[in-house]
Amino acid sequence: MTVSVTRGTTNDILTINALIPEFDYAISEDKLQSRLKDRKSLLLIASVNEKLVGYKLGYALNEHQFYSWLGGVIPAYRKQSIARKLLNAQEAWAIEHSYKQVLVKSMNCFPAMLTMLINNGYQITGYENNGDALNSKIKFTKAIANTDI
Repeated sequence: MTVSVTRGTTNDILTINALIPEFDYAISEDKLQSRLKDRKSLLLIASVNEKLVGYKLGYALNEHQFYSWLGGVIPAYRKQSIARKLLNAQEAWAIEHSYKQVLVKSMNCFPAMLTMLINNGYQITGYENNGDALNSKIKFTKAIANTDI
């Protein structure tokens, strides 16, 4: 199986997101555009035999920090390192664009994501209490360059 990671569009992300059952909320084109407006952003998609199977979306918080906002892989293509390939491509792009840190939030209800982040050198740097442990957010940061931030 050959996985291709390329730049994508918000429409690609909406198409993939609709196939990820854990995302019980529908993200709209308007929400995507609103969040990305006037921000430097990166929309990556993963394809297998030209079929869209995953995505990773992030944007600049400032000149030094890049926020990895959304991502996912459809169930039939999980456990094939696709999410890791997307994450690695996002980090490489962030390094090329002189960012010093990548920030991300995840939740206990996504243990595979938590494990991948820790295995990729992300460190827990905070917690956002949303009322219960499964839906509260764990904040992670990875230094991708020498930084004093």
